[in-house]
Amino acid sequence: MQPAQIRAAADEIKAAGASAPRAGRDPINRPMIHNWIEAMGDANPIYVDADAARAAGHDGIVAPPAMAQVWTMRGLHGVRTDDDPLGLMTELLDAAGYTSVVATNCDTVYHRYVSPGEEVTISSELVDLVGPKHTALGEGWFFTTRNTWRVDDEIVAEMDFRILKFAPGAKPRPADPTPDLDPARLIRPTASRDTAFFWDGVAAHELRIQRLDDGSLRHPPIPATWKPRGDDGEFGTTDYIVASGRGTVYSHVVHHAPKVPGRSLPFVVALVELEEGVRMLGELRGVDPTDVRIGMRVEATFLDFPAVDRSGGGSSPDGDRPAWTLYAFTPEGGPQ
Repeated sequence: MQPAQIRAAADEIKAAGASAPRAGRDPINRPMIHNWIEAMGDANPIYVDADAARAAGHDGIVAPPAMAQVWTMRGLHGVRTDDDPLGLMTELLDAAGYTSVVATNCDTVYHRYVSPGEEVTISSELVDLVGPKHTALGEGWFFTTRNTWRVDDEIVAEMDFRILKFAPGAKPRPADPTPDLDPARLIRPTASRDTAFFWDGVAAHELRIQRLDDGSLRHPPIPATWKPRGDDGEFGTTDYIVASGRGTVYSHVVHHAPKVPGRSLPFVVALVELEEGVRMLGELRGVDPTDVRIGMRVEATFLDFPAVDRSGGGSSPDGDRPAWTLYAFTPEGGPQ
């Protein structure tokens, strides 16, 4: 649709004049006033106290002027009338490809207060159309409708409401895609005396599982305080087995937010039941999140990261960082 055609159609809508008055669903009423002032935090006593209202020169309690729109809202399942200019202009610009919308501003005039029991009607008309304009959101058209609220034939409030209907521009593609993992920003595991054997194993490309004196396996490792101290006062070394690294997905989640330093979103975190019978958490890589299934066969993989030296141009915020290794899981047989 050409700009001239849009303007011509808008001229017809404007020439049709104001829509027929439409009554609000309910008269002005105190329950809605109470709900609105509580939500807005408006403590003006003339909205709830008749004596305060009379002292201010009113005959009784009045409604906040800014509630004008409230009284004539259509409700959740309301339908616009065929002569509503806002609806007609929206349909016109939608058909021309300007499918997105943003409200820009409104100018309101309140002529008098309304009181509980009064019936309010609204009528609308198209005031102007400006465009096409090039904006940061995309090319679009600004148009203004004027809403007029009346009690009987008396105008009690008016509002000029301006919106922008625009065609959103295509999002520019980044020159370089975000790397899957940024070693300089990844959070490194912190090894304690009780878990050092495990992370030493990861560095050696082994999944080491703690073995207790009774032969049972435990992961995550439990503290060494369950073992007696040696003659030197130190706890003995942790006994372990080297797991095969193979297992099945016991459960999983897809992490969408918040952001995790050094990782691209989304990514899958899986609880894997290893062949040895213990369960271990780890990232599941090499598979689309929508394709992950309970019972999927997986195997361990090891990701070796180089040292990061700030003096040599690295981006680590923590200074020099030695090479390190992280474990993860992939579908058995390789990425899918």
